[in-house]
Amino acid sequence: MIDIFDRLKEARGPLGQYQQKAEGYFMFPELEGEIKPRMMFQGRKVLTWSLNNYLGLANHPDVRKADADAAAKYGMAYPMGARMMSGQTKHHAELENRLAKFVNKESAFLLNYGYQGMVSLIDSLATRNDVIVYDSESHACIMDGIFLHKSKGGRSFVFPHNDIERCGKMLKFATKHANENGGGILVITEGVFGMAGDLGYLPGIIKLRKDYKFRLLIDDAHGFGTMGKTGSGAGEHFGVQDEVDIYFATFAKSMAGIGAFFAADKEIVDSLKYSMRSQIFAKSLPMPMVFGAFKRLEMLQNEPSHKENLWKIAKALQNGLRENGFDIGATESPVTPVYFSGSVPEGTNIVIDLRENHNIFCSIVVYPVVPKDVLMLRLIPTADHTLEDVNETIEVFKKIKVNLEAGNYNTEEMKSMKIG
Repeated sequence: MIDIFDRLKEARGPLGQYQQKAEGYFMFPELEGEIKPRMMFQGRKVLTWSLNNYLGLANHPDVRKADADAAAKYGMAYPMGARMMSGQTKHHAELENRLAKFVNKESAFLLNYGYQGMVSLIDSLATRNDVIVYDSESHACIMDGIFLHKSKGGRSFVFPHNDIERCGKMLKFATKHANENGGGILVITEGVFGMAGDLGYLPGIIKLRKDYKFRLLIDDAHGFGTMGKTGSGAGEHFGVQDEVDIYFATFAKSMAGIGAFFAADKEIVDSLKYSMRSQIFAKSLPMPMVFGAFKRLEMLQNEPSHKENLWKIAKALQNGLRENGFDIGATESPVTPVYFSGSVPEGTNIVIDLRENHNIFCSIVVYPVVPKDVLMLRLIPTADHTLEDVNETIEVFKKIKVNLEAGNYNTEEMKSMKIG
């Protein structure tokens, strides 16, 4: 027998093994100052493209006032207890009503966090006799929900990303298993895939209903507030929101806050809110976050300029990158990946060069999230960015591309790297 702590000290996992060299710079970097496109990183001002503040609401004075006023009136503790026991208020219920109406559903239920909310939602939806069919690039919270389902003895089938033909084949297997065990089928995909920015092909999945019986759950964390005419998400964008059985979104992206919700038919919401362990056994969403969400939703609905400016910046950035020969994949959302061919050491040196010599801060994605010879720089435009920010970034990326092709990043470690 071994000591669990000894194992933790020796095996830090795929990311933790890089802690000594990477922490504080590549991992757990500390951005300081007000939430704006330009923030402080290790003593210098950097142009940051790593904040999921799509509509620029995080530092908006009206939003900050709403947060502060609610905190002054209620504090951070009220209401005390879980919703089911002592944490319910008319304001929580009213926010749910407004959210449901906005996403064109009968009812909605507030969640404390998106990640735990999705895990618990899947756990409550699917019994051990049910089958889950899901997209291969589903978010980690979906995967953890599926792992929990499988730990109960449930089955799941995965289809290659956005491959509708293979989804149909998996539904065929799922149907056989569900029929044999007296279960049902839940299909899960995303509205906007947050890493590559492409959209889940909802119309294609929905068309499969002519041959298969299933319910459809959409995680639209990155689509809520950014996609569709009114910003109510990918379902609205495709014109299929009525066919989405359960719509899920978070406040952590466009709403620049904390919390989440799901929306569906009233009978389904009423059933799930009595079985979701993450909500039954967790404290209610604090009042400043509820009133803050009121203000954010109101601005999302009544001030379209935020979304319009987001897309102006996103299109300028994406068009500029494409015109200069950069590969940004199949993104159809503001999420802007930039793909390069290179090794992990080259990728780390690109990040160092961007931060130390060009004052640009963005996230890099390497193997195993992408193939071994692929590097991805992930840019998140916001309504607060300017066209000057876009032009500056494209010019810097042109230099990065030249240096990469010349082999200038193929070194052990760039001398300009500063950590600590």
